[in-house]
This record gives sequence, C-alpha cells and structure tokens, in this order.
Amino acid sequence: MSNHFTGLSLGPPLGDQRLDLCDLYAFQSPADPSRTAIILNANPSADGFHPDAIYRLNIDNDGDCLTDLAFSFVFSPVANGRQTFSVFVAKGAESRSPEPVGTKIVSDAEVSFGAEPNVVGSGNYSFFAGSRSDAFFFDFDGIKALYDTRGGRNFTAPHLGNKSPWTGVDSNTEANVGSMAIELPTSELAGKPGVRIWGRCSLRCDGKLLHVDRAGHPSVSSFFNTDDTKEEYNASEPVNDRTRWLEMFIHLMGHTGNYTREEAIAAIDAHALLPDMLNFDPTRPAQYPNGRVFTDDVINHRLSFLSKGDIPPDGLAPHTDTLRVFPYLGTPHPAKG
Repeated sequence: MSNHFTGLSLGPPLGDQRLDLCDLYAFQSPADPSRTAIILNANPSADGFHPDAIYRLNIDNDGDCLTDLAFSFVFSPVANGRQTFSVFVAKGAESRSPEPVGTKIVSDAEVSFGAEPNVVGSGNYSFFAGSRSDAFFFDFDGIKALYDTRGGRNFTAPHLGNKSPWTGVDSNTEANVGSMAIELPTSELAGKPGVRIWGRCSLRCDGKLLHVDRAGHPSVSSFFNTDDTKEEYNASEPVNDRTRWLEMFIHLMGHTGNYTREEAIAAIDAHALLPDMLNFDPTRPAQYPNGRVFTDDVINHRLSFLSKGDIPPDGLAPHTDTLRVFPYLGTPHPAKG
C-alpha cells in the first residue's frame, strides 16, 4: 500500500477507500518468462470496487508518455456479497479515451472475495479481480516519526535526531487489498523493448468523469505532494508531469536531502521519476526501478532517495504468503471482528 499514507491529513480520494489506488507491480511470470504480469491494487478495505469507477492500466510503448494500450476494469454494484467485473482493451489513439472503450474481452466475471481466486482467461490473457493479501510492507509508526505536517507539507525533512525512527514492526502483516491482475504475452506490450505503465482511477459523478487517483512510481505521490497539490496531481496526465511538477520536486528535495537544483534534476532524471510512470524493460529481471516485485522495499528506496542516503533502512522483511502462480498475491486474511 505504498500510496496509502499520502498526506496523513488527506485520506483517500473523495473520502472513499474504493477509489484509493495503492500499488502497481510489473514483472515477468515466474512460470513463463515470455509473459508479463501487471497488478494494480486498490481499496485497502478490500470490500469491493466502486461501481461508478473506471480502473485502468495504461501502457506507453513508444516513449511519448501517451497511452498506446489500455485495460479498463469496470464493476457492478456489490449485491448479497457478490460483484462482477468486465474488462475492455483499447489500442492506439482509442486507448487515450478516458472511457472504457475498445474490445470487451471479459464480461461479467465473478469478483473473488474468498480464498479461491477466480482466474478468467480470454485468448492469451489471464485476468483476476478481487480481495487478496497485501504484499506491501512498511513501518507506519516509523514513517510518521519522519513526517512534518506543518503548513500543509506532508514530508519536508527527516527528523532523525540521534536514533533510528524505525520500530521494526510491519504495519501491514494482516492487510488485504482489492487487486486487479493481468498476465499477457510480453510481445503484446510491443515495447522497444521497454514500456511505461501507470494506473488511473476515474469516477463518474453527475455526468462527468473525474480523475481521482493515479499510480506510477511507488510512494512518489505519497512523499512529494502536499495536501494542496494532491488532488491536482491525481487528476493530471503523465505527459504534463515534467512541466507541471518538476519545480515542486526540486523544492522538496532541497529540504529533505539538501539537494542543489542541479543535483535534484540529475537525481530525478537518473531515477526517471518524471513522468510518474513505472518503467519496465522485460529483457532485464524485474526489480524496482525496473518494474516492481513483491520483495522490493520501496519505502527504503524512496526515503534514501529523498534524504540523499541519510535515512537508514527499516530492516523489514517481505511478506512470505505471495504465490508463484497467477494472480500472485496471497490468500486474503480473515476479516477481523
């Protein structure tokens, strides 16, 4: 859930957990390296997906930061503990429409809320939507110790003092998440060889489609945004990221790591943070920042980046309940209470 604690005072988009995009993963299938898995997680309550939302995976395969391939998930309302989902695939210029357009390749499949995942096949594609065990691991109390929320800024400078902020406790060991997973032949991505991937959640409200959340690099939005900029950031498009957000990133990095302007720009470029899209070259092993796998400690990565190496690792271990078969995330934990 690397985007969950975005602004400790802000909360989920429009106050609705179902609209909260949590994590984006991309990696080669462990069973077949010629296939790629892409997973977009939402809703840390894992109690269903919003029936008026469009959850989308966007793929840029030619480097222009515009979508060339899009998978749109749409959902029915939850009724009697059940929900269904449909998936549309769009290519080329059509994929840039915010609507669920293109070819409907999954129709009214069952969302999984229990232990047994409902894997749906469509041609060479595999799909899943439902509740799964969350693979993201983080020390929430330690992160709070590093925050400064004064003046609307969510993260300004590390408050290390003379001791580590970390508690050694993983705050996410029993968490579930709503997961949308795709596995497809890597050749379908049509990268040269790499692609850029980003997630979008849009909500139909009063006849308008509002872009309420986005997901690209893990924890970038969480640490770089302020309460005042988060909604605009969520609604913006990656193609405009460098023009709109570069100065904000530079300013923050001056506070968190004493970066000069030149050093900040060089670091942003070296890590390909703008545009905020997850880069994945399937000809190389997946490990963030090349795609993302469940064992990546993305909080360590981001805090080290922000502090120019001054914040020590949190010492946490990855979760061990993930699977080597689709949909890869583990069996959901029993509901509490």
